[in-house]
Amino acid sequence: MRREFRLPDVGEGLTEAEIVRWHVRPGDEVKVNQIVVEIETAKSIVELPIPWDGVVADLLAEEGQTVDVGVPVIAVDTLEEGGDAGEARQEGGTAREGREGPEEAVAQEALAEDLVPNPPEEGAVEPGAHGSPAPKEKRQAVLVGYGVKAGATRRRPRRTPASATTPASATTPTPATIPAPPVADPARTVVPGEPAVAGPSAAPVTPARVAALAKPPVRKLAKDLGVDLTTLTGTGPQGSITREDVHAAAESAREAPREAVLQEEERVPVKGVRKMTAQAMVGSAFTAPHVTEFLQVDVTETMAAVRRLRELPDFAEVKVSPLLLVAKAVLVAAARHPMINSTWDEAGQEIVVKRYVNLGIAAATPRGLLVPNIKNAHRLTLPELARALGELAETARAGRTQPAEMAGGTITITNVGVFGVDTGTPILNPGESAILAFGQVRDLPWVVDGELAVRKVTTLAVSFDHRVVDGELGSMFLRDVGAMLED
Repeated sequence: MRREFRLPDVGEGLTEAEIVRWHVRPGDEVKVNQIVVEIETAKSIVELPIPWDGVVADLLAEEGQTVDVGVPVIAVDTLEEGGDAGEARQEGGTAREGREGPEEAVAQEALAEDLVPNPPEEGAVEPGAHGSPAPKEKRQAVLVGYGVKAGATRRRPRRTPASATTPASATTPTPATIPAPPVADPARTVVPGEPAVAGPSAAPVTPARVAALAKPPVRKLAKDLGVDLTTLTGTGPQGSITREDVHAAAESAREAPREAVLQEEERVPVKGVRKMTAQAMVGSAFTAPHVTEFLQVDVTETMAAVRRLRELPDFAEVKVSPLLLVAKAVLVAAARHPMINSTWDEAGQEIVVKRYVNLGIAAATPRGLLVPNIKNAHRLTLPELARALGELAETARAGRTQPAEMAGGTITITNVGVFGVDTGTPILNPGESAILAFGQVRDLPWVVDGELAVRKVTTLAVSFDHRVVDGELGSMFLRDVGAMLED
């Protein structure tokens, strides 16, 4: 029995996802809960398992394609176990004792629809039926002398001194006496309206400029727009040039420089994580009134503490970096100033103060910015916090961060120092009231006990929602974080 696996909603009401990589191909055998595809939602990379045993019949979506939730992405020929072959092939309105659910019923209905031929297009008539459109044929001139027809009549030349001596045989013949077309001379261009030359005794003709068949208003329009009529192929009767032909040529001339510029540009579709990040940042920036404060801190003692921690047995198998102590300082300061770890509830017109800390760490990944968070970080010991930071970073770099790991954050740290940047003005993660930027640690001249010394210095920046956090609270929080990193 063929079943179609539809793209599920993997959480938080997502409506679409991009197919990143297929793990199977048509003809492969699959088992229940085997991972068959990786998708990128608006938040992360998610692996999808197949719910049946069977053989892959077809992949219904290509890698790189964006698919709406509920659309089939893979078809599997399932292997029925038990019962006779007739039961395995049975399809209809009766369910198999709980074996088929709403999803299978929808698949059966879709299959039935596929068996019904699509109706003909509106206005279409069976060939040969009354009123059916006649087959299109090449348009022919119906008046002698109208336009130009290859190998047929020639327009009578204008009366000039040269044409006054033109023999009568060169004039336009009647339709009943149209002669066979002469053999074309490859060295000469036939011009509409030019008199025909009959026989080898005719005088040699000087090659003329190719004339374009166009009415006077069209010629004037072409002159005004700077269009050379001799370069155009007309779409009017008998190849005459129309106003539309002139406008199209003028537009093409204007588009040429633009197309040359576009060849030097690259257009990147906004989708997946980057699309979600853009929407979140715009919503945050233009909803919460941001205030940012800065503080330079002597972190010489912090760097020394990091070196000591690396030598302790409790930290033997984890990475210890200055970020670990910055995170610990944020957790302690948030406990001292709970309002910094809160959110603005617009619907309820309330400030929700959270007594737990889900510490977000902004992570740059090949697919965009992610902000996973460490749940209940305030309860972790320093070694546990170090391990959690390491696992979070490794998962984010591998693109395996799940939507649930990014939900429910309460306060965030962004480590811009790893990029060699001193500081910045970070935008709040939506739903949070504060974010701390940790800049690079540099050797700078610093006054210590009245003496100038070279010290390890960093710059901290905290952005906060001014609806929730006033200047005093934001300053006290930043001062406490800086004081802990100095000592």
